[in-house]
Amino acid sequence: MQRIPGGLVFSGLAEPGARVVLRSDSGPAHAAAADDQGRFEIRVTAPAGDLLLRPETQVGQDAAPAPEWLLIVAGGRGPVAILRAGGATRRLDRAPPLGAVDSDGRMRLVSGRSAPAGAPIDLQAGGESGRVTPDASGRWSLVLTPSVGPDEIRVGGRAFIWPGEGAGRVDSGTQVERAGAGWRVVWSGPAGGRQTTWLPDAG
Repeated sequence: MQRIPGGLVFSGLAEPGARVVLRSDSGPAHAAAADDQGRFEIRVTAPAGDLLLRPETQVGQDAAPAPEWLLIVAGGRGPVAILRAGGATRRLDRAPPLGAVDSDGRMRLVSGRSAPAGAPIDLQAGGESGRVTPDASGRWSLVLTPSVGPDEIRVGGRAFIWPGEGAGRVDSGTQVERAGAGWRVVWSGPAGGRQTTWLPDAG
């Protein structure tokens, strides 16, 4: 992802010649065709507020929605992340050592990206401690026991105060709000279950 004046640019790989679409529940879709190498680039005008987009790949008459959602917070001035039910959120913007905390009330999944890739990271939270080794791209994740919050999560010696799941509901769609030193997103998974994602501030 790249920030440009007035918007954002998303690039990636798909089947050569496929059409890649970022679709919202309301408003226009954003789309681009992949070249003969499968590369594509989609420019998205900065939204007025928060925006949730569903990626979709179209080949001929067949359309394949992705299991993830693309979240753009505060018109692109806040976090930009890929949400996935049951999996770790992946930050696309510049993020701190702790990129996200995902919770469904039964478990918490903490994740982030480190540099250099492969260097072990020590984590502490709620009396638990552990060490995780990032993959080749520097991404890592670790499952923690649930907590009503708030509590402290330490990643590589840096402390973050997770504000908890909050009392938000998803009856009226995805909710995005400031929570502690970050953003809390309450959204619905594919089976309608409540999901909470906390995205710490980069600064």
